[in-house]
Amino acid sequence: MKRRVVVTGVGAVSPVGNDAKTAWENIVSGKSGVGPLTRLDPEQFSAKVAAEVKDFNIEKYIERKEARKMDRFTHYALASAMMAVEDAQLKIDETNADRVGVWIGSGIGGLETLETQFETFQKRGYRRVSPFFVPMMIPDMATGQVSIYLGAKGVNSCTVTACATGTNSIGDAFKAIQRGDADAMIAGGAEAPITRMSYAGFCANTALTTNPDPNTASRPFDLNRDGFVIGEGAGIVILEELEQALNRGAKIYAEIVGYGSTGDAYHITAPAPGGEGGARSMEMAIQDGELKPEDIQYINAHGTSTDYNDKFETMAVKTVFGDHAHQLAISSTKSMTGHLLGAAGGVEAIFTVMAIKEGILPPTINYETPDPECDLDYVPNESRSANITAAISNSLGFGGHNATLAFKKYE
Repeated sequence: MKRRVVVTGVGAVSPVGNDAKTAWENIVSGKSGVGPLTRLDPEQFSAKVAAEVKDFNIEKYIERKEARKMDRFTHYALASAMMAVEDAQLKIDETNADRVGVWIGSGIGGLETLETQFETFQKRGYRRVSPFFVPMMIPDMATGQVSIYLGAKGVNSCTVTACATGTNSIGDAFKAIQRGDADAMIAGGAEAPITRMSYAGFCANTALTTNPDPNTASRPFDLNRDGFVIGEGAGIVILEELEQALNRGAKIYAEIVGYGSTGDAYHITAPAPGGEGGARSMEMAIQDGELKPEDIQYINAHGTSTDYNDKFETMAVKTVFGDHAHQLAISSTKSMTGHLLGAAGGVEAIFTVMAIKEGILPPTINYETPDPECDLDYVPNESRSANITAAISNSLGFGGHNATLAFKKYE
C-alpha cells in the first residue's frame, strides 16, 4: 500500500524574496523580481535584464569561512533548506537521522566557480587553483552540504535534468518516502546561473529575451513574448510520511499525490511538437495521484515566455484535459521570478502548495496581447481567490525532460 506524503515545510531564496513567505506575498501581489542586469556588464550581451537575488547574506546562516568554500548555488540551497526545516519544526537527531534524506538538484551547478578558477589557472597556474574547486563546482554539493549541516543521513541524491531538475528532485524524493525508503525528505532545486559563460550561452542560442524593459520582459503566453528572463535562487520543501507528520503535530500545506516524468526523444532544446511529452507527464502524474483530469483546478505552468514552450504547453494541456482545459486556471509565476532553471520547479512547487493552502491563484503578469494559439485562462495580471482542491506543477527541460507534480488539499 502506498504511504501518504505531505508537505510540512517550505523555504526559498528568490528574486521576489529571500524567504518563502515574502516570495509568496510578492507573487500574489504581482510584484516582479526582474530588473536590469547588474551581476554582469550588460553592454557585452544582447539580453539586458535578469531576475537576480537581492540583499542575500549567507552569513545569516553559516560562518564566512565556511561560506567561502561553497558556490552561490549551494548558499541558496543551504539557506532555503534551513528555513524549510525550521518552518516544518522538524527535529533531526540520532533517533531519526537515518530516515531523513536530502534530494536537491541543480541544472548547472557551480559554473561561477568553474569560470573564476579557470581564469586563475590560466593566469597563475595549477598551484593557485583552490583545493575546494571541485567540491564547490559539482552539482551534488548542495545536497551534500545540506546533509552535513542538518545531519540528515538518509537517502542522499542529486538530480540534473536542466529546467525540470527541481520538479524531478521533489518527485523522486516523494517516491522515496512513498515506498518506505525514508520518512522525511528535504527536496528541491538550487541555481546560480547568472555568470559570464552561462549568460553568453543563452544569448548565443537566442533563448533570452532582448526586451530591455524589466517591467515587460517576462511575458508568458503573451503574443509579444520573445524569450525568457534568467533567474537565480532555490526552492526547498519538506516532505513527510503522513502518520509521522500527524504524530508530531506538524502543519500541513498540502498532500503530494502524483509524479510524472517523461522524455521527448526529440531535440536538445526544442519541445516535441504539440507538447506530447509534457502531455504524457501530466497524464502520468494525474493517474499516479488517482485523480481524474477534471479534478485539477489549477496548473502552475512551465510558461517560460518563449514562443514554442508556451504554445506547446498550451496544446499539451488541451490534449490532457479536453473541454476541461477551458475551465481550469493556469499561471506562470515566471512572469515575476524569471526562469530559475534547475531551481524553478522547487520554487514553483512552493507556490502551488501555497495556492492550495491559501485559496489564491497567483497571476501571470504582463499579459497584454492575447495569442490566438494560447487561448486558455492564464489568470491575467491579478491574483484571484479560488477554492483549490487539486493542482499540478509542470517543468520542461532542455534535452526533452518533462516532469509534473500533483498536489491535493489535505483532508
